Amino acid sequence: MESIVSDVAVGMKRGSDDLNLYSTSPNSVTANGNDSSKKLRVEDRMESPPSRVLHIRKLPSEVSETEVIALGLPFGKVTNILMLKGKNQAFLELGTEEAAVTMVNYYTAVMPQVRNVPVFIQFSNHKELKTDSTLNQRAQAVLQAVSAVQDGGSPNSDNSMLDSVLAHAPSPVLRIIIDNMFYPVTLDVLQQIFSKFGTVMKIITFTKNNQFQALLQFSEPVNAQQARLSLDGQNIYNSCCTLRIDFSKLVNLNVKYNNDKSRDYTRPELPAGDGQPAVDPAMAAAYNKDSSLLGAINPMSAAAAAAAAAGRMALSGHSGCSGVLLVSNLNEEMVTPQSLFTLFGVYGDAQRVKILYNKKDSALIQMSDGNQAQLAMSHLNGQKMYGKIIRVTLSKHQAVQLPREGLDDQGLTKDFTNSPLHRFKKPGSKNFQNIFPPSATLHLSNVPFGLDREDVTEEDLRLLFSNAGGIVKAFKFFQGHKMALLQMSTVEEAIQALMDLHNYDMGSNHHLKVSFSKSTI
Repeated sequence: MESIVSDVAVGMKRGSDDLNLYSTSPNSVTANGNDSSKKLRVEDRMESPPSRVLHIRKLPSEVSETEVIALGLPFGKVTNILMLKGKNQAFLELGTEEAAVTMVNYYTAVMPQVRNVPVFIQFSNHKELKTDSTLNQRAQAVLQAVSAVQDGGSPNSDNSMLDSVLAHAPSPVLRIIIDNMFYPVTLDVLQQIFSKFGTVMKIITFTKNNQFQALLQFSEPVNAQQARLSLDGQNIYNSCCTLRIDFSKLVNLNVKYNNDKSRDYTRPELPAGDGQPAVDPAMAAAYNKDSSLLGAINPMSAAAAAAAAAGRMALSGHSGCSGVLLVSNLNEEMVTPQSLFTLFGVYGDAQRVKILYNKKDSALIQMSDGNQAQLAMSHLNGQKMYGKIIRVTLSKHQAVQLPREGLDDQGLTKDFTNSPLHRFKKPGSKNFQNIFPPSATLHLSNVPFGLDREDVTEEDLRLLFSNAGGIVKAFKFFQGHKMALLQMSTVEEAIQALMDLHNYDMGSNHHLKVSFSKSTI
């Protein structure tokens, strides 16, 4: 940690008189009197040359230091932070100018969000950020703890400032809430991430107020404090599954069963409970011996690497399901393997689809992995498709079998393994950033524009989507008319339009791309 402490300094500004910055260099951030506010206004108005200091604006008022630091972690070492909470702004200093340029370029293409609020990032006029580190000890400790984990080192430290923050840990038990849970979060995933900070003794998971929550007990309160400082506000998967962490009022957890909802790593002999899958004794013993069985993965650098590639953190393979879904209550007069492939392909790469020969209102869909299957199930179960509310569950089948050669199954089984329409096959695909629940608003991309007479107009697209069945309520072009938002009157209409018009040939080899949007018009 000593190597980190030497190049890290953190300050906090809560009002106009709180900050005393000791650098008077014109290339450093300075603040005295009204000079600070003037410089901020100038930065709001003008484009600045590249700098390793970035100016972040429009932050939500309740934002934490960890959440701001998390914006920069995917791109390199974060060496300094200055919070201007009264102005909903912050300055973030990265280790190199190259890292800062990469960060700005990435967030130019992908709108950064903090607590579901869009924020704005630009280069600062300043080349370095020098602050008085005594202004806010908590901010200093947060950056040191996060930096230690990012570097792959231990978050433990004999630094007195960090110790003073860690010493106030009230309990070894953390209460964890998962926001934006687009991917499944299992008990094993939590154990893998939190064990970086100390021995995880017990975990209990549950759902409260329609939110996935967990109680997690460390062996020592100081480990709980280190984990909370480093992980609060971080995303388990890129752009989703955000950790909200606080201390529980409990100081000890009473775990009765070892299963997929609760686990006591100190007592591998506990029963599985009514109808719950048991934990394999050998697995439980291994957990008890080594709390990092799933791999000594560094949660910060793993999330960072994934985010930098605009992909997910690689935690697949631990979801406990085969990747095959059973979809029932389908409209057998309307449904086809292609329509199911297109709809479920919004949430993963569907490999094979089989409509059951003797029960044509049901189908098996094989996704690439268990995570994609659970993601599709969580978003599509209970949605209305062709007038019927569909049911999506995990199947006991390990794979979808193709019909024997020479057997005619009336086109009910399709193999999409080599389809060019898979959204997530390409590593680092931006589609990982745009996974949203079904909504009435659709995002359209690859719209032909700039091709003279072949340009597609708003009227063309309104007519196209109206003919798919439904009413277009609103429309808006953006990105130079190459993208658009289009709002149907219901989610069901939007689902049908997506199935019918995704990959629609608009001419000149332009195939329309359609996905669900979280925006409204």
